[in-house]
Amino acid sequence: MSHNRRTAARSARILGVSAASAALALGAAGSALACSLADFSAAALCDGGKGVITVTDKDASGVPAVVTVYLENNGSDLRQVGEQTVIGTKEGAQVQFAEEWKPGAVYRVHVTATRGTKTFVNDDIPLLTAPAKACAAEQTAKPSPSTSRSATGKPSPSASASTPAGDDTTATASGSAAAPAPGGNEVSPAAQESNLAETGADSNTPVIAGIAAALVAVGGAAVFFGMRRRGAGNRH
Repeated sequence: MSHNRRTAARSARILGVSAASAALALGAAGSALACSLADFSAAALCDGGKGVITVTDKDASGVPAVVTVYLENNGSDLRQVGEQTVIGTKEGAQVQFAEEWKPGAVYRVHVTATRGTKTFVNDDIPLLTAPAKACAAEQTAKPSPSTSRSATGKPSPSASASTPAGDDTTATASGSAAAPAPGGNEVSPAAQESNLAETGADSNTPVIAGIAAALVAVGGAAVFFGMRRRGAGNRH
């Protein structure tokens, strides 16, 4: 009888120790999965040349948290930047706030994490100070000179200067037609020679003039003698 009692007591102690160990293990596991302020962090970053404030939640238990960001000025809230809800993950879930922060600006990030009626976090993470260098604006590529000329529709110098070989005749003809004749109304030497030939003013003109004069004199004498002869016949 006493032996059975000792065996039962030993078994009870073993069960008690096992239960206590299991309770401790569950408690430790629950503490590890519980949401805490240490799960949250914030940073002032640049995204595409614009400033942003990023808050990361690494709460593996996935408790929803409301994150509110304020711009500080001498220890007081100057303005509220924004407010968002984030559900943490083991790898880390992020929310971003668009903020053109200035170098050295200070921000306060408040976190409120609750599930049901239980509040896990209601506190500020350490103050966030922006970097000493502002975000650089993105530079757009400038078009090349050739692209600018084609965009405006103006032909390039090489295109306007190049002329087909067949256009030389046209250019020469138009240039000669457009050029005024030298001397205004002056007659060219070839025209003068042509006019002299038509009027007979060449080397044979004196001979012809002499013959004509002789013929005129002979004709005049014939007329004179004829008239005298007719007058003498009338008197007889």
